[in-house]
Amino acid sequence: MSVLIAIPARYASTRYPCKPLAELRGTSGEARSLIRRSWEAACAVSGVDRVVVATDDDRIRTAAEAFGAEVVMTSEECANGTERCAEAHAALGGGFDIVVNLQGDAPLTPHWFVEDLVAGLRADPAAEVATPVLRCDGAALNGFLADRAAGRVGGTTAVFTRDRHALYFSKEVVPFTSQTYANDAQTPVFHHVGVYAYRPEALAAYPGWAPGPLEGLEGLEQLRFLENGRAVLCVEVEARDRQFWELNNPEDVPKIETMMRQMGLD
Repeated sequence: MSVLIAIPARYASTRYPCKPLAELRGTSGEARSLIRRSWEAACAVSGVDRVVVATDDDRIRTAAEAFGAEVVMTSEECANGTERCAEAHAALGGGFDIVVNLQGDAPLTPHWFVEDLVAGLRADPAAEVATPVLRCDGAALNGFLADRAAGRVGGTTAVFTRDRHALYFSKEVVPFTSQTYANDAQTPVFHHVGVYAYRPEALAAYPGWAPGPLEGLEGLEQLRFLENGRAVLCVEVEARDRQFWELNNPEDVPKIETMMRQMGLD
């Protein structure tokens, strides 16, 4: 089955304008843009036939082409990354069996997250979309709770059925638990990792659906699939001692750089 990875990137982020060009430094001290690091993460995934950056901004196109990425220009009307991936896949002529949306703000995504995601979608014919979830330890959960208490969005959580089909995704911490967890303890909360694998039919249908009320309230694009009765598979992935965090706010830059140094990433 042929696999395309599309990295949607837009310049005019509401919470963090020009975010794709924000620079991150690891152990080497070399400054590399967020979009470049996300592209490098995509290129590390095995079993992928093509990797493209999907953007509507010439500044991102210029930066991406400078470090060797293939770029597909998309329209400014794309409301989110899924719509941008749908447009990019169509612009390439379609034909891929699985399209992966590796969002351009997740440079710490390990290659096995995407590999496990693709394998999970292949193994579940009832699922039209798949997305990874990572069980939070106490440190991650406490970080989410601290962010919410400070009025920041620190991540997205997921709840799902016994067969791993999603029930809901939220920027709040769900499910609620009154228990206090040590930093190294496992918790019942799952962090949703912002990567998606779509079957092309579901991806092509997505832009034609009007956003529903839950998507509007949460600002989470994957809820459109659930609001239209489409099965979204949650694939549990393992951290393998890797830390994971998305760059959502300017305050996340030093946090991610610290994680990179702790993991020995340059």
